[in-house]
Amino acid sequence: MIELALTVPEELAWIAAGLVALGWLGLYLAWRSRREIKAQLREARSAKRSQSVRYGQMSEEFAPWMAEWPFDPEGFRSLGGPIDGVQFTDEAVYLVEIKAADSRLSADQREVRELVREGRVGWLTFRVGDEHPVAYEEPWR
Repeated sequence: MIELALTVPEELAWIAAGLVALGWLGLYLAWRSRREIKAQLREARSAKRSQSVRYGQMSEEFAPWMAEWPFDPEGFRSLGGPIDGVQFTDEAVYLVEIKAADSRLSADQREVRELVREGRVGWLTFRVGDEHPVAYEEPWR
């Protein structure tokens, strides 16, 4: 029987091991780079969102005094949330939501809008330190 013995020179084995290690190092560096890019994108999106929120909050403060505001700004009162404010006129009371750019109503804001559209807006008189019962007016009932 003939035996073939293949021997790999020691230098070639070291080269092969080095190439394998370089391959693994390359994969690791690519993975780290991709991870860092994703983290940078998340940070950029977060910063943009934060900037949009600040712009929206500033817009809410100044909107009643802008030339396009349809009412007397002295009749506007801020609420803060979920609705930005209430506009009082001689003829009506308006719940106001001020939006900047392409922002949309939140789920809570849409819910309040639907309650208004359905006429489910009431009045409550609450007397502090008085023994009178709380007075509710619910015109939809």
